[in-house]
Parts: sequence; C-alpha cells; structure tokens
Amino acid sequence: MNHFKLAAQENLIPGGSLEEKWDILAEAGFDGIELLGKDGDFAARLPELRRAASNGVRMSSVCLISDHFIGDFDPDKRASAITTMKELLTTIAVVGGRGALTPASFGMFSRALPPFNSPRKSEEDHEVLLDGLSQLAAHAQLEGVTLWLEPLNRFEDHMVNRLEKGAEYCAEVGSPHMKLMADFFHMNIEEYDIPSALRNVAPFLDHVHLADSQRAHPGTGHIAFGSAMSALEEIGFDGYLAMECEIWGDVPTALHQVASIVRGE
Repeated sequence: MNHFKLAAQENLIPGGSLEEKWDILAEAGFDGIELLGKDGDFAARLPELRRAASNGVRMSSVCLISDHFIGDFDPDKRASAITTMKELLTTIAVVGGRGALTPASFGMFSRALPPFNSPRKSEEDHEVLLDGLSQLAAHAQLEGVTLWLEPLNRFEDHMVNRLEKGAEYCAEVGSPHMKLMADFFHMNIEEYDIPSALRNVAPFLDHVHLADSQRAHPGTGHIAFGSAMSALEEIGFDGYLAMECEIWGDVPTALHQVASIVRGE
C-alpha cells in the first residue's frame, strides 16, 4: 500500500462550509481540499479561508476558474489572467497551501475543430505563454509556493496538450517554483501510454488531477489506475492527487472507493 496524499475539489463535497466538507474528506482518509479560484473574487475569501485553516482544514491547492487565461489571444485578457493568477498564488500561500494551477487556455481555440487555422502563429503562442509563465513563476517564488501548468486535451486547448510539452515549458522557465501537473482525463485522450508519460516527466511532475475516462470518479471508467499509480510510486511522486470529476452515487462511498484504488488498499 502506498501513501499518496489525496484531495478533492471543494465543489464535489456536500456541506455549507469548508469545515463541514473537510469533516467528510477527513473521515474518508483524504489529506486536503482543493479550492476553486474564481476570477476576481478569490482574495475576498481570505477571512473564510483563514477561519477554516484555524479550524484544521488543510487546503492543498487552488484551481483557476475563469473565462480567460494566460495564453489568451487578447493582450488585455492575458494581463488580467496573470493578475488573477498572482492573486491565487498570494492567497493560497497565506493559508498554507502548496500552489495554484492554470492551463495555457481553455475553450479559446482547437486545431482539432473548425476553423482549424489559429489566428496566431505557433511561435507567437510560445512567446506569450513563456512570458506569462515566467512572470508567474517569479511571483510564486516570492510567495514560497508553486505554479502548476496543466496540459489540456486537443479539443479544449491548442498550445499544451501533452505532458512532454508542459515539461518543455518548465525546463525553459527554469524555476523550481514552476512545475507540471497531470490530469488523467486529458491524458486518457492525449498520451500514448499513461505510465510512461508520467515517468518521462518525473523531474517536473508535482500535482495530479484524478478523473476517469468519462470525467467521473476513478473506478467508473476504463483508465488503468493500478499501473499509473505504480509509475507514480516508482518516480517518488509526493504531491497531491486531487479529484476533479463528477461523483456518481453516494459521496462518502465514492471517496472511500477512490482512496482504495489510488492507495492500493
């Protein structure tokens, strides 16, 4: 049995407060709760988050929720996304979390769908994304936390789809405060071999999102989690595995099932 740290996003768990949600997660053997960082209002939650932290709630991370991202075509939207991500990094640092995550973009353009031709050249994609990531890695260093880049599947983003591409950006930025995260739902679409993909990016991999092939909780689809968990154990992964998925059926029962699958219990 391994000892992976487990978390779940706050919106998946019933309860009127983070404390109530945490009680359910802790009973199921989880180690953290991943927050949702909604564009423009995450810092306003600081009193709530401080109270929760003082009551023993462990907040592992924060996931950006927005309609624009650091790789946006519009320069004003890119600047706004960078500002929002800095706010997430600063706020999660205050309450003892490990970091904040963002994709390059989401729903902006896909080369797999019409009209197929991007309004921006690949070289320009690289330039704007590298600039945004470099700024945020520097801010993460100031705050003592980590920025995670999340590859998305080809239908949701056109810039970073596979783990190896995300690792290339991590290497180019060259900061220990910028790392890669992996999402099983996206890997199920993009990676030829999930365990090998995880092993190949071992120096940069620092956070994981759990979901099965149809974006429901692990054990409900066809992803072979056993071999993937063996790969993570082999590379000494010590970050969080956070559920970002639908939960089918009774929540506490599903949480226990996920813990059993991930930890090999």
